[in-house]
Amino acid sequence: MEYTTLAAVDLGSNSFHLAVGRVVDDQIYPLDSIKEAVRLGAGLGPDRRLDAATQERALAALRLFAERLAGLHPDSVRIVGTNALRVAKNARDFLERAEEILGFPIEIISGREEARLIYSGVVHSLPLSDRNRLVIDIGGGSTEFIIGVKLRPKVMESLYMGCVSWTARYFHDGRIEKKAFKAAELAAREKVLPIVAAFQKTGWKEAVGSSGTARAISEAMVASGRADRGITADGLQWLREQAIAAGDVRKLDLPGLKEERLPVFPGGLAIMSAIFSELGLRQMTLADGALRQGVLWDLLGRVHHRDIRDVTVDQFVRRYHVDPVQSQRVGALSRELYGQLEPVQDEKAAAAERFLAWAARLHEIGISIAQGAYHKHSAYILANADMPGFSRQEQGWLSNLVLAQRGSLAKMREVFGDDPLLVTTALCLRLAVIFYRSRRTLRLPALRLERRARGFRLAVGREWLADNTLIAIALEAERAEWDTAGIGFEAVEA
Repeated sequence: MEYTTLAAVDLGSNSFHLAVGRVVDDQIYPLDSIKEAVRLGAGLGPDRRLDAATQERALAALRLFAERLAGLHPDSVRIVGTNALRVAKNARDFLERAEEILGFPIEIISGREEARLIYSGVVHSLPLSDRNRLVIDIGGGSTEFIIGVKLRPKVMESLYMGCVSWTARYFHDGRIEKKAFKAAELAAREKVLPIVAAFQKTGWKEAVGSSGTARAISEAMVASGRADRGITADGLQWLREQAIAAGDVRKLDLPGLKEERLPVFPGGLAIMSAIFSELGLRQMTLADGALRQGVLWDLLGRVHHRDIRDVTVDQFVRRYHVDPVQSQRVGALSRELYGQLEPVQDEKAAAAERFLAWAARLHEIGISIAQGAYHKHSAYILANADMPGFSRQEQGWLSNLVLAQRGSLAKMREVFGDDPLLVTTALCLRLAVIFYRSRRTLRLPALRLERRARGFRLAVGREWLADNTLIAIALEAERAEWDTAGIGFEAVEA
């Protein structure tokens, strides 16, 4: 199904943004937007837990968003969380409350996935160019660096520094001291230094800034007559001097600088100054696009059946030299069995089938590391690798599914208990791996997989089992394995 209205929500460390777009052919036209300055990152204490007051402020903002999202189809909405929710130890508790208010799932994306989406949002707001562009986005808790050409990102990095975290660390109570500013710049330069060589090797012809920090700096610079447009190195030096001279954000009176930006302005300014120094920048233009627009474009690809996740799976298959014939065998049988258990699928069951198909293609990527316990290597790669298009939760789900394909199931008991669809897909993948252990095409008998009172039963032709003793033994051993996970399973002769 294709949708005429799409919505993206960015739960940033500084601000929450909602963007709604109208889809016409392959284009997105803005319909509505809401921004709430939540300062989520400022609510992270030394123990890396979000305090109660910040959570309530964030939930109040989401109640406003929920009103605008009401009535939209689940497939037409994507909500992503960034750095503050990546690092908060109590993020899960907050997300449960947030999802209950919004009525939609929230995805926590990795830093590099955030960078990819930012780049997409930026380049869709600019004329296409054959020259490399450097895109920099200083957020509340992290800063993303991307070099790309046209719609394709080439190099991406995400560094754990942002305007909220830097302001809290170096500019306590709004005070701006010269010594503290130098310390903030030095710390930011140390963060940037390890990526400089790789970025300079790739090279760029134009530097582009996106999101609130870059816009605030540019607006202050232009309104003060220090730049015609964008950001310049000379203008940054002047702003730095003005901030230090003011000594306090409450005394920083600059034309064009909005009051809502003042509380996090010093940290963002110090980071931008450090980036210009380390990368040798003299000027930077601005883009209207940012993360939320990138999420919209990514969502458009999904609903128009051009899902970046399919591209990522294709790349992993090639990178890890997967045997395509074996993965096709396992995939076809696992999906056939799944269809018997889920003949009429709702949205969640259909999504699980798609993950089952991806898992079948990727279940052997760990063999490139070692054949022994390859399922564990496969699961580790899927849980920890950069996988464009996949959220952290999706990678975790895919990793658990691949981990369950063989070996002990006792390790899966806890995760199985919370997710019946993971149980179903894991069973289908596991059975397909057993039947095709010989890695050759077989003439399989009629297989009938069905749910029972406390588990599953697989019916297999008696004569076929008699001719395939190894598979018969493996199926018998499955009963004990599934028992360790608290789930019944039996293979019977038909």
